[in-house]
Amino acid sequence: MDLTEAIRTRKSIRGYRPEPVPKEVLQGILDIATRSPSAMNTQPWEVTVVTGDALDNIRRGNIEKLESGVAPGPELTMQPFQGVYRQRQVELAVQIFQLMGIAREDRDKRAEWMKKGFRFFDAPVVFILSVDRSIGPWWELFDLGAFSQTICLAALERGLGTCIEDQGVMYPDVIREHTGIPESKRIVICIPVGYPDWDFPANKLESKREPVEAVTTWCGFDQAATS
Repeated sequence: MDLTEAIRTRKSIRGYRPEPVPKEVLQGILDIATRSPSAMNTQPWEVTVVTGDALDNIRRGNIEKLESGVAPGPELTMQPFQGVYRQRQVELAVQIFQLMGIAREDRDKRAEWMKKGFRFFDAPVVFILSVDRSIGPWWELFDLGAFSQTICLAALERGLGTCIEDQGVMYPDVIREHTGIPESKRIVICIPVGYPDWDFPANKLESKREPVEAVTTWCGFDQAATS
C-alpha cells in the first residue's frame, strides 16, 4: 500500500475482532510514529499501551462512572461546534446511526452506542497519549495530531484499524488508577487499535470530505502564470 492509497483509505474503525495484536507489531507502529514532526524536535508525546486486564478494568471503571451519573472530566476540553462544523458533526452521527439501525428516538440504543466509545469500541489494545503539564496547553496538540496520524497510517499498513477518540479518556482518574500515568502528565487522547471486524455495520461508513476548492485560497498564482 503506497502512502496516497493509505491516506485515502484510512477510516475510523468502531468494531474490532477480539484477537490480540502482537507486542512486536505495536512496537513497529510506534517506531515509525516517533519519526513524526514536532515543534523544534520537542517530541512531546508520551504513549501508554494498554491491553488485557488493565484495559478491561478501565472499560469497567468508565462504564460504572458513566452509569452512576458522574460527569466526565477530560483534560483536553473543546468548545461546542457551531455553524458548518456542527453540521458536519451531525451528518456523521446520522450516517453512523443509520448504519447501526439506531432510530433518533431510541434512547436506549443511543446510550449503548455512547458506552461503546467509553469502552474504546471494544478494541483489544489502546494507545493513550499524554504530555507533560509543563508543555502547552495548546501547541503540543499540533504535534500530537501529526503523531496520531502517523500511528493510524502505520497501523493500516499492518492490517490494523484505529479510531482517534476522546470518550475513553474522559475519566482520567480511572485511566491513572489502572496505568500509573502520573498527575504531572495531561491525558489528551486515545487510539483504539485492532483487527477490523468488517461485518460490523459502522465500519462501512465512508465519511465525506469537502472539496479542495471549498477550503483553499490561492494567492499569487495568476501573476506567476503571466510573468
